[in-house]
Amino acid sequence: MAFKHGVTIIEQSTSVLAPTKATSGIPFAVGTAPVHLANAAVPVNTPVLVYSYAEAVAAFGYSEDWSKYTLSELIYSHFALYEKAPMILVNVLDPTTHKTTVAPATAAVTNRTAVLQEEGVLLPTLIVKSSDGTSTYVSGKDYSAAFDESGHVMITTKPSGAIAVNVNQLTIGYDKLNPDAVEAEDVIGGVSVSGEYTGFELVHQAYPRFGILPDLLLAPGWSHLSAVAAVMKAKAGNINGNFKAIALTDIDPSQPYTDAGTWKADNSYTGPLQIASYPMLTLGEKKYHFSTQLAGLIAATDANNGGIPFVSPSNKSLQADGTVLSDGIGQFLGIDQASFLNSTGIVTALNLGTSGWKSWGNHTAAYPGATDPKDSFIPVRRMFNWIGNSLILTYMQKVDDPMNKRLVAAVTDSVNIWLNGLTASGALLGGRVDFNESENPVEELMAGKVTFHLHITPPGPAQEISFLLEYDTTYLAALVA
Repeated sequence: MAFKHGVTIIEQSTSVLAPTKATSGIPFAVGTAPVHLANAAVPVNTPVLVYSYAEAVAAFGYSEDWSKYTLSELIYSHFALYEKAPMILVNVLDPTTHKTTVAPATAAVTNRTAVLQEEGVLLPTLIVKSSDGTSTYVSGKDYSAAFDESGHVMITTKPSGAIAVNVNQLTIGYDKLNPDAVEAEDVIGGVSVSGEYTGFELVHQAYPRFGILPDLLLAPGWSHLSAVAAVMKAKAGNINGNFKAIALTDIDPSQPYTDAGTWKADNSYTGPLQIASYPMLTLGEKKYHFSTQLAGLIAATDANNGGIPFVSPSNKSLQADGTVLSDGIGQFLGIDQASFLNSTGIVTALNLGTSGWKSWGNHTAAYPGATDPKDSFIPVRRMFNWIGNSLILTYMQKVDDPMNKRLVAAVTDSVNIWLNGLTASGALLGGRVDFNESENPVEELMAGKVTFHLHITPPGPAQEISFLLEYDTTYLAALVA
């Protein structure tokens, strides 16, 4: 030890840790995208973090045909309607396998331009020949190819190329995307023998890749399939072995509302980490899966409350002007019918006149089978997720520290300060953390296992407010006063 003569300063790390808050209202969505229209297309089954409409379109393309390209629906809703960011998207439409080869056929050329009416054309696969098929032309030298605003390919001959100026026909062949070839198994995904992750299995890469924890899982256009929904709710309970999320799923929108609750139960849409929504929403000429807009509504509600998910999305404004079944037949549900759906654990939409269309329903899909508030109420369940995720993110740095009184004090003091702050803001009715001897037996402590007990009470939604009206005869005395 070096010789010192005088005053020495030694700094010690602050014992009370500032909490690392888990993110809130961040979607992780799996679906199909028109990658042939993307300026900077990313490989299939690659998670992409996007913060704007422009970023999303550059990476995935955009098409108004949402029945084929399901991620386009979410991109439009989340960025254009709700103006919320970010989100993590995964495209499972693989242009190398989900494609159809179109045999060469003649196409008319007008003013040196031929327009292909087919959609989904993969530009790199274009084969342009003379009308008799004897000459093959080179892209960039003899012609240029680009998409117009409708997604159709325009092939324009170059004056300096080998194609004659007065040509009126070309023979053109190509491959085109076939979204119909994508199956539920592609969305579900898995891990290959070589270790490649696909579909919803990629949710485990979100936090390691981006340092952002998604807490909403979506698959617009797919989540009404029970096999997909089952995987979504399973993943929601175990992301990276630690974290939790909520799966936003759709009840089959072809079902009449009277059968929706039975369909929900028969298809096991009954998870506490799952929200079941019904039917579809409309805005103008566009038709949305309910889960798509619910993701934007939850993100907006969280943002309006400091990023803390203690407020229910129920009775909050949707970007909608109607509800429909999948065949486009309008649904005009009254509050009694909406309450019937709520009683089966389904979130729906209700037109409240001058207030517009609102999301209506506070229960997770576990209701009515589960009535424990932490499993049955959406905001309470999400608060348990958020607090749990935040604790993991904050106290991971304490793992492997010496298990002594300083560690116990550091954790209990900082957690209690944090819970007091949440209580003061109204996000909790109350909360505390205890370190109990009964929950930390000697055998567990010897094995390096320590347990802290949190008591928390998030506020439940006031979903039924009653006023008692009584005729009071004492006020008749005012007539003769």
